[in-house]
Order: sequence, then structure tokens, then C-alpha cells
Amino acid sequence: MRFSAKPFLFYLFMCYTVHVYMHNIWGEKMKTLFVEPFMGISGNMFLGALMDIGVPFEYLKTELEKLDLGEYELIFKKVDKCGISANYFDVVLPVPHHHEHTKQHEHRNLQDIVLIINSSDLTDIVKRKAAAIFTKLAEAEAKVHGKTIEEIHFHEVGAIDTIIDIVGSVLAVEYLKIEKILVGPMQTGKGFVSCAHGLMPIPAPATAELLKKLPHYSGTIDKELVTPTGAALMRTLAQETEDMPPSFVGESIGYGAGTWDLLMPNVLRIHLGELPEVTANNEFVVAECNIDDMSSQLFPYVMEQLMNLGALDAWASNIIMKKGRPAHKLSDMCTKELLAEIATLLFRETTTLGIRYYEVDRKMLERDFVKVTIENSIVSVKVAKLDGKIVNIAPEFEECKKVATDTGLPLKQVMAQAAEQGREMLDE
Repeated sequence: MRFSAKPFLFYLFMCYTVHVYMHNIWGEKMKTLFVEPFMGISGNMFLGALMDIGVPFEYLKTELEKLDLGEYELIFKKVDKCGISANYFDVVLPVPHHHEHTKQHEHRNLQDIVLIINSSDLTDIVKRKAAAIFTKLAEAEAKVHGKTIEEIHFHEVGAIDTIIDIVGSVLAVEYLKIEKILVGPMQTGKGFVSCAHGLMPIPAPATAELLKKLPHYSGTIDKELVTPTGAALMRTLAQETEDMPPSFVGESIGYGAGTWDLLMPNVLRIHLGELPEVTANNEFVVAECNIDDMSSQLFPYVMEQLMNLGALDAWASNIIMKKGRPAHKLSDMCTKELLAEIATLLFRETTTLGIRYYEVDRKMLERDFVKVTIENSIVSVKVAKLDGKIVNIAPEFEECKKVATDTGLPLKQVMAQAAEQGREMLDE
């Protein structure tokens, strides 16, 4: 029988064509976390599950000490929940000697909490994301109680354990280099829960407000399964989905244990894996406005708020408007889903009377991180690749700045040394 090369070559050509087509549609792989809250979610459940897939307890303990929160004890152990081995994480506070100590913990406002976070030596991205989560909580509480966010004083939410749960979760997500988080339907539980304002229906009003844009259902359990902290984490960090995407490729599974011992396993299950990054032309927009009557002191604050809200980038440019007036063009890039919230922030925080927006494309380099040690301090080094080849190495500026400040070494020397060590690790 004679072999004909033509059908075989045609087959190879079609495979290559499909490969190129799918690559153009899906682009690069994104490190993705799929959260499966079939028994609800709380801050400590989420953090326990993240540690189950590779975040070291000692790393979190060391980083959380940078918050300078005073005395507390971290509990981390394996527990059994209806036959499932899960990580249990909790925070134990010392028993106060006076009632005033308890009141101090219970009544922190948003400004107090953000000050604690921003005064620490944590990285800027951890500070921004943690502050954004607490801001979402404050906005939900404010809407429920008919107050401004400045008037809201957190009770359970402002306690040390919740600060640790939120900041710890952000630290864990950054440690794992997770680029995207998806959350499935959450079982909230049913009945009533006792809180500072008395008995409240489950989900509690602030929790219900945070869950508005996320899939959830009551279920059959007479317990509060979704806490305000858990809801705020998902509302700020995650995108909703009805099920695990078919294109998701899992690598590891983690379980975080809840407090309750129920007839069903009181655990949160998470899946870490990869998801193709969709590069559709209309996924991103740039929103911008021209401003000629606002103090320049306000621009850094507004740009910081844009990033906290979830903008991918924010910048200001000097421009000349009609009649030769100097002004600034304030721009940011975000997803289309976030555009309405971005517009609200710009109208609220700036003097602009209108914004314009347009769709944009973007192409991203493959990104990765390595950690090096400079003068007994850990410095993260960002590595950018094109077609698998390194095209740029950039140490994290703030971490290098801290090393230079602590040691007296020139900053440029610290950055050069970090970059050199990063390249050497990649060459090994």
C-alpha cells in the first residue's frame, strides 16, 4: 500500500491553524483560583484553604507581625470535618482586664483600619487590596444603616482577628501569584444571627448587600455560613461563576475548615490551576476626563482610589485646553464590568462634569516572580518573558527601598544586586 503525504500534510496544516486560532482567542494562561463555597465562606476558612495549597504558616506569621496589632495568638492545625482533612486557622486574643479594652477592639472606623494597614511595612499591593476590602465592608454597612462610610464604626469587622483574616488572605493570594479568582454559588445558611444591633436575618443585611452581585442561595443549614468578611473578600477579589469553567485545568485542591461541626463537612474547597486568558477586543476600556479646576494635591489620592477599586492602571497627563488653559487629563484602564463604579468614583472625587471612555486592546508579557535575599531581607523580583525568553527583570522597588533604608546601602546597588541574583536563579 502506497503512503500519500498529502492528507497527512493537510492534517498537520489544520492542526496548526486551529492552534494559532485558539491561541489568538485565548492568549496566555492565567494562574486562577476557583472557590467552591458549598458550605459558605469566612475569612479564616479562606485563609486556611490557601495555606492548604502551599502558603507557609511561618511566612504569614512573619508578615502579619508588620501590622503591629499587639498581643494575639495564631491557631493553625489539621482537623477532621466529616471525614475531610482540612486546615483550621483562627486568632485568639488575650482576655482583656477591663471592659474598655474590648470596646477599643470593637469600635474602629475605616480610617483607623486603613491607617493600621498603611503604617505597616507590607507591600503596596497588599495594602491597596486590603484597604479596598475594608472599604467595601464600610460601604455595605453605610448603605444598610443610612450613614456615610466616615460615620460607620465596625464592630465584629473591626476586631483584630478580622484584620488578620483579610490582610492574611491578601498576603496568601499574592504569595501564590494568583492572577484571577472565580467564586461559585455560596450557601449562606438560614435563620437569624445575633449581632451588635440585635437579631438579624441570615444573611445579615451587610452580608446581603455584599452578595448582591455574587451567586448565592439559602440552603438548609440553620447557621450563618457566609460572614461579612467572607462576602467582602469575594466581592472585592473574585468574579462570579455558576460552575468551574470547562477550560479550567486544576493543579491542586485545598480545604479550609469552619468552626461548626455539622452533619455536612463544614469546609471551604478551593482549586488552584490555570485558565486561558481571554483577549477579546472589547474586554477593557480606558476612561478619562479633562480637569482644569482641581487642586493637584488631590490627583494622587484619586488615582490611589481608582487602583483600590480595581482599575488596572491610572495616570495623569499635562494638557492644554481651549483658550490656552493648562489642565490635567486623568485616565485609567479597567474592565467593562467595572466602568460604572469607576465613573461614580470620578464624579464623586473630582471636579469633572463628564467622562469619556473607549475600548482598548492589550497584550501582556508572561510574568513570574522569584524571591532573593539581600542583607537578610527577602526581595521579590518580577520576571517578564516573551515566547519563553526573559526580556526584563525588575526588583520590587519598595522592598529594595526598605533594604537600602535599613542597611544604608545605595538603592541602585540593592536593585542591581537583586536583579543579578534573580537572573542567576533563573539560569540554574
